[in-house]
Amino acid sequence: MKRNFSLWLGLLAFALLPALAQTPAPMGKIHGHVTNPTGASTVNGTVSLSTDGGRTPKYSFPVSATGDYAGEAAPGNYTVVYRAPETPADQMVDSISGVKVLADQDVMADVDMSRKEFIDKLSPEQKKTLDELKKHNSEAMKANEIIKNLNADIRVASQDFKDADAARAAAVQALGATASKTDLDAKEAEIKAAKYTEVETLMLKDTAAKPDASVLWVDLGQAQVGLKKYDEGEVTYKKTLEVEAASKKPNIAVSGSADAGLGEIYARTGKIPEANAAYDAAAKVNPTGAGLYLKNEAVIFFQMNNSTAQVAAANEAIAADPTQPIPYYLKGAGLIVNATVDPAGKYVLPPGCAEAYQKYLDLAPTGPYAAEAKGILAQSAQKVDNNYKAPTKKR
Repeated sequence: MKRNFSLWLGLLAFALLPALAQTPAPMGKIHGHVTNPTGASTVNGTVSLSTDGGRTPKYSFPVSATGDYAGEAAPGNYTVVYRAPETPADQMVDSISGVKVLADQDVMADVDMSRKEFIDKLSPEQKKTLDELKKHNSEAMKANEIIKNLNADIRVASQDFKDADAARAAAVQALGATASKTDLDAKEAEIKAAKYTEVETLMLKDTAAKPDASVLWVDLGQAQVGLKKYDEGEVTYKKTLEVEAASKKPNIAVSGSADAGLGEIYARTGKIPEANAAYDAAAKVNPTGAGLYLKNEAVIFFQMNNSTAQVAAANEAIAADPTQPIPYYLKGAGLIVNATVDPAGKYVLPPGCAEAYQKYLDLAPTGPYAAEAKGILAQSAQKVDNNYKAPTKKR
């Protein structure tokens, strides 16, 4: 953070010089930049031109928010004087002698208070304060540079995650729609591995640079899960929660993502009770994301061929947000494994199965699983009320 150095220098006065004569002539211009002793721009105060060594301002120009000043003056030799807003009229912060303004020309006269000549005039206490300010400014600049680099890496990671999600489409584009499933699977896996590896590399570097930034840890955990590094991902997500717990401004979205990430790891490694507990924790810490977390839980159990856990998670997702169609499909798909076939060759669906498929159709009549759901219901010995309307989400 830059600090105005002029306050404690405001009372620093210099010997005044005798007045200089000037000859009337066409106007000239003058401009310059004001730098404080720390090397940063001074963003307030005035720069004056004086012909009596600084006692009387003949021309005065305000210092802008960028540290610049500019104006017109009659040709002549001047003392350029800088005063801070609080500097008494009979004193000055800094002055530059012998600045010559020429007719019809624009002269530059910077007021650089970081120059040795100015620093040497400071008292020992002022020099000590200056050293402290320079140290703080240097640390702030380093911190700002780190944040700048971290934000750039986060943007790269965000795009990598999107690219990983779209890896199948990219594989089809690269190999063509006629490529074999084996080749497409391999290409998709290659693309995902490359994207997740890049994120992991960036986030390992960034969490070392700024270990108190939970968003970096949660991105690292997601990349490690994508690479199937489940043990490492578990450690990372737990670190995310530790960082969040120590934060003065907790981010519930980050905490929810970390709990959900742990849930995915446990689900994929067969730790069902732990997975359920982690997803429940995610829904509790971030209620607005509960429907998404629990839907993802059901999806993962579907991918792991655990129909019992899949149905349980789908029921929780439906309870959290009854307007989402996918949980109804997942519930039906989990229940249908217990279906039987009657003598007429029709499915005899277990309780709740047909209703789940029908609710999916009511919410997503043209959804990606609509044809499958219609086909199962058409082959079912049960009849379902086609006028069913899904309940609205309770608020």
